[in-house]
Amino acid sequence: MINIHSLTFQYPNHPPLFQNFNWEVARGETWAILGPSGCGKTTLLYLLAGLKQPAAGEVRIDGERIARPRPRSGLILQDYGLLPWATVRDNVALGVKVRDFYGPDGKHSPANFTAKDNNADVWIRRLGLDEAADKFPGQLSGGQRQRTAIARTLVLEPDLLLMDEPFSSLDAVTREDLQNLTLSLCQEQKITLVIVTHSIEEAAMLGKKILLLDAPPNRTAQVFENPNAGMDGYHNSAEFHAMCERLWAEMQRRNVPA
Repeated sequence: MINIHSLTFQYPNHPPLFQNFNWEVARGETWAILGPSGCGKTTLLYLLAGLKQPAAGEVRIDGERIARPRPRSGLILQDYGLLPWATVRDNVALGVKVRDFYGPDGKHSPANFTAKDNNADVWIRRLGLDEAADKFPGQLSGGQRQRTAIARTLVLEPDLLLMDEPFSSLDAVTREDLQNLTLSLCQEQKITLVIVTHSIEEAAMLGKKILLLDAPPNRTAQVFENPNAGMDGYHNSAEFHAMCERLWAEMQRRNVPA
C-alpha cells in the first residue's frame, strides 16, 4: 500500500532527516514508528499525509504519487484538531459536509464517495459519545475529545489511518482503552494503521511491526516483528516485556534516549 523510495527530506538550514530512505507497508498492516525526539517521526507521518513534500525520491500510496493530501487517508493529531466552536456532532460531521460540497471530484473526496447523512450519528454511537453529542470540545474530557477525533476520521471511511502520538496526554486507563478501541476498529474496517509514538511500551502494544528510527539522517531503519500486538493479554505477557526490553536495548545501544 505504502511505498517510499529513495526519500530525501530536510528543513531549511538543517541537515537531512531522511536520505535515500526506503520503506514499504502492506495493506492492512499495523505499524508503530518509534525513535528519539527530532529523528523525523512526525515529519514522516506528514510526508505520508501529503502535507510535506520530499526534496528527492517519492511517496506512493496504492501506486499514486503523493503530492497533496489524499482523500482516503485519515490523520489524527496529538491536539485532536477539533473546532472549539462546534459541537461534537458538528465536528464529527465536518468532513462529510466538506466532501458533500466538493462532490466526488477525486481530489477532496474519493471519486466513488457518497455522503451519508446519518454516518456521523452512527459513529457517535459507536464511540460512546451519545451523551456528549451536543457539547463543545471545552466541555469534554481528554478521552472524549480523542473519541470525537477518531469518529470524525472514521466517518470518512479511510483505508489508511495516520496518528501522531494521539494518546500521550491521557491517563493510563483511558489510554489503554482507546488503544484497544483503535486496534479493534482498524481491524474491523480493514484500515492500515501507522502511529507515531515516543513510548516504547505503546509501540510494543500497538505495532505488529515497529519501525525504529535513529538520529538523522535516516538512511535505513530497523524493523521489529511483533505479531501478537493487540491480542488479549499481550500487555501482561512475558513476550510483551521481552519486546520492550529488546527495543530499549537497541535504543541504548545506539545511544538514543528513549
